[in-house]
Amino acid sequence: MHTGTQTLLDQWLKWTACAVTLTGAACTSLDINPVNVYLLNLGAAVYLVWSWRIREWSLIVINAALLAIYAAGTVRNLLLS
Repeated sequence: MHTGTQTLLDQWLKWTACAVTLTGAACTSLDINPVNVYLLNLGAAVYLVWSWRIREWSLIVINAALLAIYAAGTVRNLLLS
């Protein structure tokens, strides 16, 4: 545990986001589409929730931006297919 102030929920969110994001990256390297994109969206969303809970602004910015980019790409691909 990082500090005494982190809750069990914070730990679960952080490590779940990590596992989901790594799985999404692995799916990308193995060309498993569109599962990779969905996992990367989910990972960014969970990381965003966690970073908001701990008020870590650099993580909030990067994960909000990643989620916006991934979501825009997902919507674009859905509309074009």
